[in-house]
Amino acid sequence: MSDKKRRREKDERRDQKRHKSSKQDLEKLKTHTKKLNQEVQQLKHVDTFYEKPPPGLIKEHEDKPEDCIPAEPGNEEARSFLANAPTRGLWMPLGKEVKVMQCWRCKNYGHRTGDKECPFFIKGNQKLEQFRVAHEDPMYDIIRENKRNEKETRIQQLQQLLQDTTSSSSDSSSSSSDHHRSKKRKKRKDKKKKDKKRKGKQKHKSSKTTDCSDSD
Repeated sequence: MSDKKRRREKDERRDQKRHKSSKQDLEKLKTHTKKLNQEVQQLKHVDTFYEKPPPGLIKEHEDKPEDCIPAEPGNEEARSFLANAPTRGLWMPLGKEVKVMQCWRCKNYGHRTGDKECPFFIKGNQKLEQFRVAHEDPMYDIIRENKRNEKETRIQQLQQLLQDTTSSSSDSSSSSSDHHRSKKRKKRKDKKKKDKKRKGKQKHKSSKTTDCSDSD
């Protein structure tokens, strides 16, 4: 009887210890769950704070993915597919979700019709788009400066060529004018000489005639 009592007492003690340990474990679990719940609530508060728009914000009309396909009879399936397109699980900044979708025009995946990545993108002013692409290029300023320098050097070269041609033409014109003047002077001198000779001959003839008349 004594052995049985001892065994019973031992079993009771073990049960009490187990019960106490289970109670302690339950309390620990409760405290841990409370802490986890508090952390989750804090994270939710932060997420909701950053996801919610600021007060007084007027929401603009957001383009839906199915809006790229015209709402005409026969396009209902395509529009519903784009509206419920599968998501990859990637999240862009400000809560925008990346959708794995097929373009309606070029049939490529990763973008929708009307996006700037599409090769058939002709929306808007093409000149403005070209300027935007060029302006977004980090080498745009350097290329523009190089083009400007090339233009300036070209203009300087052309101006120098014009100056050289004008100086050479002026030199040639001055030399030609000098040559022409010298020719004119020579002609005048020759004319004067001829005139003198004629006058001398006329005087000689007149003197002869006067001599003959005197002898008679």
